Amino acid sequence: MTLHGHFDSHFAPVAAAFSALFADPQERGAALCIQVGGETLVDIWAGNAGKEEGQAWHADTILNLFSCTKTFAAVAALQLAGEGKLDLDAPVARYWPEFAAAGKQAISARQLLSHSAGLPALRDLLPAEALYDWTAMTAALAAEQPWWTPGSEHGYAPITYGWLVGELIRRIDGREPGPAIIERTAKPLGLDFHIGLADSEFPRVAHIARAKGNLGDAAAQRLLRTMMSEPTALSTRAFTNPPSILTSTNKAEWRRMQQPAANGHGNARALVGFYSGLLQGRLLDSALLAELTREHRRGEDRTLLTCTRFGLGTMLDQPELANATYGLGPRAFGHPGAGGSVGFADPERELAFGFVTNTLGPYVLMDPRAQKLARIAGECL
Repeated sequence: MTLHGHFDSHFAPVAAAFSALFADPQERGAALCIQVGGETLVDIWAGNAGKEEGQAWHADTILNLFSCTKTFAAVAALQLAGEGKLDLDAPVARYWPEFAAAGKQAISARQLLSHSAGLPALRDLLPAEALYDWTAMTAALAAEQPWWTPGSEHGYAPITYGWLVGELIRRIDGREPGPAIIERTAKPLGLDFHIGLADSEFPRVAHIARAKGNLGDAAAQRLLRTMMSEPTALSTRAFTNPPSILTSTNKAEWRRMQQPAANGHGNARALVGFYSGLLQGRLLDSALLAELTREHRRGEDRTLLTCTRFGLGTMLDQPELANATYGLGPRAFGHPGAGGSVGFADPERELAFGFVTNTLGPYVLMDPRAQKLARIAGECL
């Protein structure tokens, strides 16, 4: 395994730990980027990006970042709030009238953004092709009854978040959700990040594959048992309705669609640029950043069946929980993506961190690979 890129000599232990990941023969490809105070101190990559051996990971390789996408969508919504176009505490139905059906007339944008609206899943089974039909999915969610009294509990919305927040943005901004979010977040910072990928970009997209033989921690095993044994459970419906959610990652139609909960494509450098931009006040003013990172919900998650702590579109650090800490300061905020990719910021150290991998692990919240790299980075500081 050859390590590419560069790193500051003080971060040699981080680079060594990154290289050590590839001692596992299942580790295919990965990239790591770290900035402190806006200065890039680590920007490295290694391994295989393609489905077949010999298709090396390059400096411009991008991949599906899954739920890392959610914070980009949340920041776009908060920008609309800052412009006076969105009241976070007003009913969503003010902007999306059809949404008021089935007892949802009082649900606020804040509740959508903090996973407390009661809409992490759809009860009625949809056909696989519905995944790619924005109108069908937003209409189904507009008609859906909440799974709990909105605001009383919380449950992570792994995929519905994209249609809910994306449609709210679309109704207010006037553009389709992908262009609206990218123009507001990635473009001002010059980030190689996409929601709705052009076919011309496909040759540099890494192929995603699952690692085998690792069942993960207790939280992962609990969620898996529920999904395998309770087909109508909230958790099962959240991840498998439409049934194509878990099988579409490498498909062209998935890459092309605009799903701002789960199909953003970028790299470690893009994640770091985004979180550095937030720390530097380039995307949100201090008041809106405080809203993004303020604790809105904490406790047992109805969907993930483990303890989660949310801001608005951000997963906040839980230092006391091994599966829920980023591995640095207690004020860290960001978002993991399914299988191991993660982007986050630690305001106390002015640090932005991005780790991406095309070898999916089984963990529900934080992946131990990224946690270890973050802890070592903290030691280097």
